[in-house]
Amino acid sequence: MEKLPEYVKKAASSIKSSKRVGRPEKLDPAQKTMLFLFTRLMNKSNRDMELIVELLSPLLKEDVSYKYIERLYSDEEVMMVLHNLFVLLLTEEKVSGNFFGDGTGYSLMITKHYRSDPKKKGRNYKYVFKLIDIDTGMYVALGYSNVSEMCAYNKAMDMLREIEVPMKSITLDRYYISGKILRILGKETEVFVIPKKNISKIGFEWSKIIKRIIEDPFMFMKNHFKRNLSECGFSSDKRRFGWVIRQKRDDRREASLFAIGLLHNIFFVKVKTN
Repeated sequence: MEKLPEYVKKAASSIKSSKRVGRPEKLDPAQKTMLFLFTRLMNKSNRDMELIVELLSPLLKEDVSYKYIERLYSDEEVMMVLHNLFVLLLTEEKVSGNFFGDGTGYSLMITKHYRSDPKKKGRNYKYVFKLIDIDTGMYVALGYSNVSEMCAYNKAMDMLREIEVPMKSITLDRYYISGKILRILGKETEVFVIPKKNISKIGFEWSKIIKRIIEDPFMFMKNHFKRNLSECGFSSDKRRFGWVIRQKRDDRREASLFAIGLLHNIFFVKVKTN
C-alpha cells in the first residue's frame, strides 16, 4: 500500500492524455486513479465520498463533486491505468501459472443478497468469474456477465489471453468444463476437474484427465480441492469492499468489480525481505 502511488504513476506513465477543448482536467490520470481506488476502498456513496475528499482537499489541491467521482467509473484514462496496474502487479509478483477459478455474484440491489436469494436474476445480480494464482493468491483474470457464470468464465479466459499470462494448470468446477472448453484449453494445460456422472458420454477430451486420476488419485484430489480456497477470497473481498454494486450503468458496474479485483491483488502482494 505504501508503494501504491509509485505503481500508479508507473502504470499511468505510458498514457498520453488527449487534448480536450474547454476547461483543463482537475486531476491527471494518476491522481484520478488514486481517487477512484480510494473511493472503492472506502465503499461509501459518492455524496459521502465528496465530504471525505473535502478533508483531503489540501492534498488533492482540487475540490471534486460527487458527480465527478461517479464519472471516474467510466473515465477511459482511469480504466487504462487500472489495466496497466493490474498487469504490472502480476508481472512484479511473477505468478506461478497454476490457477484455480470459480464464480460468484454481486447484488445490484441492497434488498437482494446473492447467497440468500434462490432465484438469481441477471437484473438483480452481476455474475463474476475470477481466476486465481495458487502461489500468490492474486487474481489473474476476471469476467463479468448479466446472463450466467459461464458467460463470465468465457470473458475471464478472453482477458487471460489478452494480457498473455501463461497457464500451466487450471482447477475448475465441472460446471465450467465441457469437451469444447477442454479443446480450447489445449494439451499443454493440466486440467483438474471431477468428471460428470455420466462418464460414458464425456468424450475423448477427458482421457488425459481420467488417466491422471487413475495414476495418482490422492494428488489429483489434493489439487482439485484447492478450488475451495476461492470461497475464502470471495468472502474476504465482500467483507472488505462490500457485496453491493451501487452503480447504475453497466460499464461502471464492471469498473467497480474490476477495482475490487485489483484491490484484492494489492492486499495480497507479499512483502519481500532480504
